[in-house]
Amino acid sequence: MSESQSAAASSGAVSSGAASSRAESSTETSDARSSKGTAGKPLRIATVNVNGIRAAFRKGMGEWLEGRGIDILALQEVRASTEDLESLLGSEWDILHDPATAKGRAGVALASRGKASIHRVELGAPDFDSAGRWLEADYEVNDTVITVVSTYVHSGEDGTPKQDEKYKFLDAMTARMPELERHSPLSVVLGDLNVGHTKLDIKNWRGNVKRAGFLPKERAYFDRFMGERDAQVECADGSTGTGLGWVDVGRRWAGEVDGPYTWWSWRGKAFDNDTGWRIDYQLATPALAERVVDYAVDRAAAYDQRWSDHTPVVVDYAV
Repeated sequence: MSESQSAAASSGAVSSGAASSRAESSTETSDARSSKGTAGKPLRIATVNVNGIRAAFRKGMGEWLEGRGIDILALQEVRASTEDLESLLGSEWDILHDPATAKGRAGVALASRGKASIHRVELGAPDFDSAGRWLEADYEVNDTVITVVSTYVHSGEDGTPKQDEKYKFLDAMTARMPELERHSPLSVVLGDLNVGHTKLDIKNWRGNVKRAGFLPKERAYFDRFMGERDAQVECADGSTGTGLGWVDVGRRWAGEVDGPYTWWSWRGKAFDNDTGWRIDYQLATPALAERVVDYAVDRAAAYDQRWSDHTPVVVDYAV
């Protein structure tokens, strides 16, 4: 989420940013090492919008990462070069990075303890610029393939071209998600999706029903993402659509409670008062969702211990 919106809401690195590389690419590995750290240990996947990774590391992200036991890490709003990622994360991580077309904007990455067997960066029609917003990779874990996608959906702004681009992106996701599941029954789309699905996902939902991030038309996409597969789903904007059957891991784990929120404005007392939004997700295929054994939102203990305006969302999968 952009801060302008918040005021109203109160090893071998592969860089895929060049136009010539925006296609499917394989990453060869001689040892075929697993992304899973230890036999019998669940696969731990984390996602976080770092709001600029260099600033995040200056504020303490490295200390969090060192002690968290992450196997695959999805990053959004990297806003840095592949060389910066290599330097900050270290040689023990294999890095895939798709920077945005505009330097210093957006950018998504996947960092893993083992190499991806293949990765892809294109989303939507050929003339749609998804650079820096969608990166998917296949990982072989104990002879099982799991597909992981790091994505950063546009913030949007109602009534402007920014919102049009957001809807184009959500349309492209809608088309791609069934393809992902056919490709790999164990798939997860994770990242900053910049939409609160229901009233439970935004503390101040009444003040945001006409603002990007909680518009009924945006929420309708999520109704379809998580609606019963192939069933006709009644959506937040009054429309009906076909359910895709994916699972919001955070909501399934937490139940029907407020939050747990994953983003708070830097301004005012939003963090201290827990006036937040739940806009960072792990959306899993049903087969993968059945393998969830733990879910956590790593909220900082205090305002001055935050290293991003978002917090990591960490899930353990028995793969």
